[in-house]
Amino acid sequence: MVDVTARLQALGLSLPAPTRIPAGVHIPFDLVRVRGRRVMISGHPKSHADGRIAGPFGQLGTDLTTKDGYDASREIALAVLANVQAEIGNLSRVSGWARVFGMVNSAPGFTDQHLVINGFSDLVLEVFGPDIGGHARSAIGVAGLPMNFAIEIEAELELSEG
Repeated sequence: MVDVTARLQALGLSLPAPTRIPAGVHIPFDLVRVRGRRVMISGHPKSHADGRIAGPFGQLGTDLTTKDGYDASREIALAVLANVQAEIGNLSRVSGWARVFGMVNSAPGFTDQHLVINGFSDLVLEVFGPDIGGHARSAIGVAGLPMNFAIEIEAELELSEG
């Protein structure tokens, strides 16, 4: 079992508050849905420290660089962890990451989607280690995302019993 809180502190990272949905925005789904030991995580952008949605907004290859996207993907991982923690209590209950699906709002000709989503994958592996943090993954380019998000990442993980 990984002590996720201690690992985050050792890496100099902190989780934002759980995501706050902006006033007037209706989402008819859960950001995190637990079914038995499975945890399905809806697409997330990054969050400010107080939980407000922080984007980034725009297209990779036009408005943001691959490095900007990589850094934002790391922050999206922290937002995901904050919301998972709010739902399950202790992140040390995570026994395995199953899959990650990254969508990158891409300008025509932008082909570094995999490098952008590496930010998310790298953070998960740093925090949980390869045994728990290892996951299957897809990274795709899309012509647009809701609210003009530059990146949206969803995932699925498994909890330990009990």
